[in-house]
Amino acid sequence: MADLTVRIGSLVLKNPLMSASGCFGYGLEYAGIVDLSSLGAVVVKGLFLEEREGHPPPRVVETPSGLLNAIGLQGIGARRFVREKLPELRRLNAVVVVNVCGTTIDEYAEVSRILSDAEGVAALELNISCPNVREGGIQFGSDLASAGAVVAAVRKVTPLPIFPKLTPNVTSVAAFARAAEENGADAVSLVNTFLAMVVDVERRRPVLSNGMGGLSGPAIRPIAVRMVYECAQQVRIPVIGMGGIASARDALEFLIAGASAVQVGTANFVDPLIWTALAAGIEDYMIRHGIARLADLVGTLERGR
Repeated sequence: MADLTVRIGSLVLKNPLMSASGCFGYGLEYAGIVDLSSLGAVVVKGLFLEEREGHPPPRVVETPSGLLNAIGLQGIGARRFVREKLPELRRLNAVVVVNVCGTTIDEYAEVSRILSDAEGVAALELNISCPNVREGGIQFGSDLASAGAVVAAVRKVTPLPIFPKLTPNVTSVAAFARAAEENGADAVSLVNTFLAMVVDVERRRPVLSNGMGGLSGPAIRPIAVRMVYECAQQVRIPVIGMGGIASARDALEFLIAGASAVQVGTANFVDPLIWTALAAGIEDYMIRHGIARLADLVGTLERGR
């Protein structure tokens, strides 16, 4: 058998497959059909300090080869998560990565502190890239100094591995990856969704209540692979890749381009049992190509024909 283990900072995952925040709920929603302990990690939906309602419907609309959402980071808040969700995730032996949100740098730090004090949280993913909220989120992820400041503030309050989640809605994602590394990040995850719009032509109004939302799904995969490759060339810390993965071949593109692990999001809505096929497909590829360890596959892209 091929060795699928992955090391990200001090965190060792049994395989490179992680759920993407926002597309897997708090993990427990899938627990009846997916063995959460079989995943490399479960990345739960974003948490602010307090509960949050999100945007009113309609909040989701399909597009060709993709999905547009403007959920608005609805969530139960950090304390309720620790009290109501985390004990069951521990019981199910899930490796839990929590997506941390904030409207201020202090809120990012406080949420991170609360989660770091809770038993069963393995790492923190810093959401500095949500394109469909007007405060926090992308306001930090689209400014280099602000992005670095969030990472630095969280680094001071937690010993856990931290992964800033980067937005593709900037000129150079690699510059933000470097800023994250310089301020103490253990890895970077990318990409979040692309800012987009769908119009109801009969009403001549946006379909989503928020007007704009984030585009995910297979439509964005080639752009995401390119951005992962660019970032992997610029930083020494691991890169966690995501964006439109729907098959083992898709995941392999990211790994070969330089991602140490991958996250799967929109595909969960199409096939919640995708995880077994992904792991088997990656392992089969490694055996066919004589690659014993996943680490020996990461970043092996050769330039030219």
